[in-house]
Amino acid sequence: MSNGILHPYQQRWAADQSRFKVGMFARQTGKTFTTTYEIADDILEHDIRKERTRWVILSRGERQAKEAMDEGLKLHLRAMGAGFDAYSEDSGYRYEDGSSIKAQEIILKHGSRVTALPANPDTARGFSANVFLDEFAYHADSRKIWAALFPVISKPGLRLRVVSTPNGKGNKFYELMTDAALGKVWSRHVVDIHQAVAEGLPRDIAELRAGLGDDDAWAQEYELKWLDEASAWLSYDLIGGVEHERAGIPENYTGGPCFVGVDIGIRGDLFVIWIFEKVGDVLWTREVIVRKRISFAEQDALLDEVFARYHVVACRMDQTGMGEKPVEDAKRRHGQVRVQGVIFNPATKLYLATLGKEGFDDKTVRIPLGDQALRADLHKLRRESTPTGAPRFVAESDASGHADRAWACFLAQAAADVGQERFEYEAVRPPRIDDDKDDRPCRCTAGFSRGIL
Repeated sequence: MSNGILHPYQQRWAADQSRFKVGMFARQTGKTFTTTYEIADDILEHDIRKERTRWVILSRGERQAKEAMDEGLKLHLRAMGAGFDAYSEDSGYRYEDGSSIKAQEIILKHGSRVTALPANPDTARGFSANVFLDEFAYHADSRKIWAALFPVISKPGLRLRVVSTPNGKGNKFYELMTDAALGKVWSRHVVDIHQAVAEGLPRDIAELRAGLGDDDAWAQEYELKWLDEASAWLSYDLIGGVEHERAGIPENYTGGPCFVGVDIGIRGDLFVIWIFEKVGDVLWTREVIVRKRISFAEQDALLDEVFARYHVVACRMDQTGMGEKPVEDAKRRHGQVRVQGVIFNPATKLYLATLGKEGFDDKTVRIPLGDQALRADLHKLRRESTPTGAPRFVAESDASGHADRAWACFLAQAAADVGQERFEYEAVRPPRIDDDKDDRPCRCTAGFSRGIL
């Protein structure tokens, strides 16, 4: 089949028919588009011979799986003049919140089939097929997925394709790209943004870098550097491990108790409201509201809307400096029990950051999937030591914020850590006619316990 639509680095990838093939490509260089071209070429050749083959595409999420089909495989098949049937249906698998996982499928005349699903250890099982792992470094539980997946392609002749941009050093993709022993088995391809542009990709490198506004993210996602994450408080692996495509969507709110964190910003920094809903033992992000250079009146209005939309049990707000009045006003409007201010100092920052990281370590939080500004903001928070050895948390301020989203997230986790008020009552018997002769006091007690940061 003709591959004139591909740039030279894409042609090399598509033409490599090694059984095990892994590619580390810069973002926006067409890695998914190229791999779905290879899949389209393979299934069409089988169909011409009246044979059948099967491929499974495992993507970061349901939206990405659909994009791989709609913006990749279907486009290629139409360009090749191939007829096919396309379906979107319940896969039989479930997300952890109980909702169904949709599968995208394409079937050719003689039975060749491609199925695209969001990746998890369950969806990686049960197939005997060629497999394409798309953005594998960003898959949650990549090692568990790998353990479940590899038997799928154990049959001789089945092929495995893995592509991604880097995402820290703690995942299986890092091993595939760097392990010397694996290098003897795997065919490796590496294409950074500079090579891609040199080979014809129409991108303005300077404009992309300026628009991203984050040196670490640029180094990792465009120049393919394995970042030293020793000082990063939240590594990219930790961040990726709690991303979920159903997080950050207000329409997924189920009516449960919510916990809110507010980081105050009025000039260069961001104003951020983070809303968690507690579902079982997990805090699901329902919404992250981010604004820049808005008035206090607009901030108040946004917070009032949050209290109106959600069942807010507790709210923790940054009371430092300019936060004094917004906190005082919010307490008056929504109650001193629900709203508490937090003055940032080394002790409270250490508490918030430690509590926040525990949620990421234990995977008891869920955050939006694929939000690059959010990922960069969470990752930029770093722990340093002062000359006296005391810890302090710092973050460079840039166009995407000053770790403002991270602190709002931690404040919301702190609100949830306090918990709901617990009322306890002791029942008393109804009064009797002769009780007026009884001088014992009525025993009726009510109390509650509540922790305050």
